[in-house]
Amino acid sequence: MLETIKSLAHQLAPECIAIRQHLHAHPELSYEEFETAAFIKQELHKWGIPFQEMAKTGVIALIEGNHPSKKIIALRADIDALPIREENNVPYQSKNQGVMHACGHDVHTSCLLGAARILQQTRNEWEGTIKLIFQPGEEKNPGGASLLIKEGVLENPAPEKIFALHVHPGMEVGKFSFRGGMVMASADEIYISIKSNGGHAAAPQLTADTILIASQLVVSLQQIISRNNDPFNPSVLSITSIQGGNSTNVIPSEVKLMGTLRAMNETWRFKAHELIINQTHKLVEAMGASADVRIDVGYPFVLNNEALSAEARKQAEVYAGKENVTETELRMGAEDFAYYSHLIPACFFRLGAGNKAKNITANVHTPIFNVDESCIEHGMGMMAWLALTAG
Repeated sequence: MLETIKSLAHQLAPECIAIRQHLHAHPELSYEEFETAAFIKQELHKWGIPFQEMAKTGVIALIEGNHPSKKIIALRADIDALPIREENNVPYQSKNQGVMHACGHDVHTSCLLGAARILQQTRNEWEGTIKLIFQPGEEKNPGGASLLIKEGVLENPAPEKIFALHVHPGMEVGKFSFRGGMVMASADEIYISIKSNGGHAAAPQLTADTILIASQLVVSLQQIISRNNDPFNPSVLSITSIQGGNSTNVIPSEVKLMGTLRAMNETWRFKAHELIINQTHKLVEAMGASADVRIDVGYPFVLNNEALSAEARKQAEVYAGKENVTETELRMGAEDFAYYSHLIPACFFRLGAGNKAKNITANVHTPIFNVDESCIEHGMGMMAWLALTAG
C-alpha cells in the first residue's frame, strides 16, 4: 500500500497543484467561502465521492472502504483566506483585492482533495470509512470547527480519530513534524474602550487624558504576565492596536485598544481574564476616566493525543524516512482544530513548505507568503497514509 499511495500522489500532484493555484487565485474570507465550497463539491462529484453541506460553506464527504463500520477516521482541511493584499508576482496571484491565502489553507484543501482522490481510487484495498472535513472560518471567531461540531460533524458516523496538517514555511519541503500533548495556544481577543469628557490639549487639567491613560495601561498590562504567571507556563499578552484622536490640539474623549491573550493552561487563562479586567478598571478610574472591557473567548489550546501522535510519527517515518520527520516546536499561535482535539483523539502535524534555495521562506500571514508547491505531493500522500495506518 505504501508504494501505491506514493505512486498515486506523484501521479496526481500536477492536478492538485493546479487546484491549489485556482484556490489561491480565488480566496474568500472566513464564512464567505461560497465559491470555494462550490469548487470543492465540483471536484468531489467528478470523482464520485458523496458529500453534504454543513455550516453554510462547509463540505463533508465520506469515502467507504471494505467493512465501512470497522473504523472511522476524519481528515480535516480549512478553506478560508485572510484580509491581506498579496504582493507576490505570480500567475496565480489573488484576483480578489485585499484577500489572500496567506496561511496556506489553499494548500491544505488541495492536499485533502488529493488524499481523497487516492483513498477513493484505493477503497477496495482498505477497511473502514474516511470522513473528509472541508472546514470554513478557521481564521475568525468563533471558529468554523465549533460551528461544524454544533451541527454534528463528529456524528453520523462518529470518527474515532482526526488528523490535520498545516504548512510550515520554516521547514524544508519534504519534511514533517509531530508533537504529542499541547502544541498550540488558546487565543482570546481583548477590546478596551477608555472614555472621558475630552478637551483642549492646552488644558489637560480640565479632563482625563485618554491618550496618556491608554499609554500607561499598555505598559501596566504587561505586568499581568511578568508578575502573576508562572514563568514556566507559556503565555503572551499583546496589545496590537491603539485608536484615538485625530487632531494635535484635542484630547480625545475615547481611545480604543485591541489585543490578544495566548495561553497553554486553562486555569491561568481565565485567571488572566479577571486580572486584565480588574487592572484596567482600577488604573483607568484612578486616572479619572472610565473603561469598558470585553474579552471574546476564542479557541482553546490544541491538544495532540500522545499515543496517536507517537503512532503517526512512526508511520510518517515509514512514509517519508526517519531523517525527514522531526519534533514540532511549541507555538503560541492558535488553531480552531483545538475544538476537535478536546473531543476525540487528534493529531495536528506540520508539512514542510519552504525552500531556501528558491528563496521561499516568508512566514504565514504576510503578503509575500508562498510555498514550494511540491509540498502538495508530500502532504496528500501523508494524509492518505496516516488515515490508513495511524488511524
